[in-house]
Amino acid sequence: MQKLKKIFVPGGSGFLGSAVVRKLTEYRYEVQWGALTNGHDFRDFTATCALFEEEKPDAVVNCASFIGGLQFGYEHPGEIFYNNSVMSANIMEAARRAGVKRFVNPIANCVYPGHLSQFREEDLWSGPMHESVLAYAMCRKGSWVQGWAYRHQYGFDSVHLILPNMYGPNDHFDAVRSHALSALIMKFVEAKRHNSPEVVVWGTGRPVREWLYVDDGAEALVLALDMAPTIEPINIGKSEGISIKELAELVKKAAGFEGKIVFDTSKPDGAFSKIMIADKMKEALRWEPRTSLEEGIKKTVAWYETNIHP
Repeated sequence: MQKLKKIFVPGGSGFLGSAVVRKLTEYRYEVQWGALTNGHDFRDFTATCALFEEEKPDAVVNCASFIGGLQFGYEHPGEIFYNNSVMSANIMEAARRAGVKRFVNPIANCVYPGHLSQFREEDLWSGPMHESVLAYAMCRKGSWVQGWAYRHQYGFDSVHLILPNMYGPNDHFDAVRSHALSALIMKFVEAKRHNSPEVVVWGTGRPVREWLYVDDGAEALVLALDMAPTIEPINIGKSEGISIKELAELVKKAAGFEGKIVFDTSKPDGAFSKIMIADKMKEALRWEPRTSLEEGIKKTVAWYETNIHP
């Protein structure tokens, strides 16, 4: 595979996208990005094709998405399905037409069947997805199908990395759009600032999740630019899970909060367990995530305290 030089990042101002842009710069690629924040709407097919023809990138790392946490998913499934389906289809088709040599496609692990507690690539089609994430998961699973179809018809080179829940600097920190870990960080830091006696956490605290620090996720996507071609999806992660209860205790400690934790069992838990089995990642990328959960939480708490309430 010839050396790729110019990389385009749709969604480059977002949570994952901004980390990918930083990591690409570290690896000395020429980087361009587009998002609504700089006037590029990937739901507009004509404009998207024109942008790709203008930029003529060697490769694309597609980080464009419209998503939030569990509550956001329950309240906006139609918007989630429409926006993500259209953006994903437009971006890959525009990349194909512009002669892009490699397309790196991050996929959320909610694409796995809801009955599974451990996620192996060969089990991807073994059952229905969990209802709580169905709209977004169907879009992301469809993006792999688009890559598969384009490979068979056009010889288009796309690689697909399945990522667990991510967290870190620049994530959404608000009551609706936040993912679980970012929401916890926001709650505990704010509770400490306001001397609140307690922090309320959604659900029972029993569900188990795997978390990946966003810089590690970004590095995996950048390394995928040079990996051997494959259409088969590859899990990214540490293969380690932690309960929401234990996670809340870690965030409480990192934030220095001394009150109590209250679990609101009237709120939904979502799927019970999500843990990646990432053996294929080690072979394909010759790499493993480096940031421990404790270290990543400390970094994210420090970023939140500095940037949200300096």
